Amino acid sequence: MEQLIEDLTRGNVSQVKVVIASVAAALAIYQVVLAAVGYGKVRTPLLAPRAAFFTHRASGDAIVVLVVLVGLACIGYYGFDEEAVHYIAGTALFAVLALKVAIIRWWHGLGRLLPVLGITVFLLLVATWLTSAGGYLTDD
Repeated sequence: MEQLIEDLTRGNVSQVKVVIASVAAALAIYQVVLAAVGYGKVRTPLLAPRAAFFTHRASGDAIVVLVVLVGLACIGYYGFDEEAVHYIAGTALFAVLALKVAIIRWWHGLGRLLPVLGITVFLLLVATWLTSAGGYLTDD
């Protein structure tokens, strides 16, 4: 698996991980804005709540793909040797993300939990990014 990841990234595993994780983090910030518009906390003449929720869901699907790619690369290449906070935040991110997707797809009655789960996903994504990509980008 390590060799496959090495080949796919042309030997730049850390750099590719940082770029993909940074795109996911930027999209997560966009997600927060879209959710605020969707729930009516922020009003804008440019975007209606229904359109905001549609876009929120579409970009959320893209974030899931990006997070899975980064997670697979991280586990497949580095294993579980990362720093403990990064490993715990990443594992929790996958668990909460899976729960959120399950509620959206199948357990509609628990929809009231979506705002809390969304904020939790955002915070865990930021924590995971800070404990890996953030440190990588600030190293000299």
